[in-house]
Amino acid sequence: MPTVTVQAEGGLVTGGNRPVRVLLVEDELTIAQPFASALSRNGFEPILAGTVAEALEAARSRSPDVILLDLLLPDGDGRDLCRTLRAESRVPIIMLTARGTVTDRVVGLELGADDYVVKPFAAAEVISRIRAVLRRAGEQRPDARTLSVGELRLDVGARRAWRGKEEISLTRKEFDLLERLMRDAGSVVSRETLMAEVWDENWFGSTKTLDVHVAWLRRKLGERAGTPAQIRTVRGVGFLLELPASAGGAPAQ
Repeated sequence: MPTVTVQAEGGLVTGGNRPVRVLLVEDELTIAQPFASALSRNGFEPILAGTVAEALEAARSRSPDVILLDLLLPDGDGRDLCRTLRAESRVPIIMLTARGTVTDRVVGLELGADDYVVKPFAAAEVISRIRAVLRRAGEQRPDARTLSVGELRLDVGARRAWRGKEEISLTRKEFDLLERLMRDAGSVVSRETLMAEVWDENWFGSTKTLDVHVAWLRRKLGERAGTPAQIRTVRGVGFLLELPASAGGAPAQ
């Protein structure tokens, strides 16, 4: 199926005064075409791709604002495509798949997806999720501020993290989670706050994804058995990023 564009009918636009572009990677025409029409009616500019190759070409040449990604494609695995896209861009990615187990969701999020929708789905639900991920992406202000807590340092604008002189590779969610904890270092941040601000205030899935991401983040920060945990679990409440013994006050900015 060739990559095609359906002209948007609504008024939803980007900062460049054009409709928000949604790259829909889906090889089933019975899903792709009706959903493209629904996107158009809601003010988006859909771009359709039915293969991994078409999706890569469209992502690189059309600059979509969000990508809806099916995992089962005729020429490859959508998870590999997600990994490639995430290495090249921070564009929000929503996975669309019939695989709905907790493990499938966790793997998708770890690969860099921003959300995960299980088929069959309602167009209204997916459109709501598109707006949510775009809103969260827009709230990540492009600034050059640096957060520092002990050996940890974040460049918020460049979305890079270091522990001492070693740079740490973090997924989008891991970075957002660490940033949120660093902004209130020394204080408990509730599970509800973390789910609402790092994921979505309308998130209705299992909150186990938060525990999984905290575990991954602890490993990447180099926390080991027998050493004081930097991210401490406060049972029944949330998580706390501990301040170094010599530190006090708010994190440096």
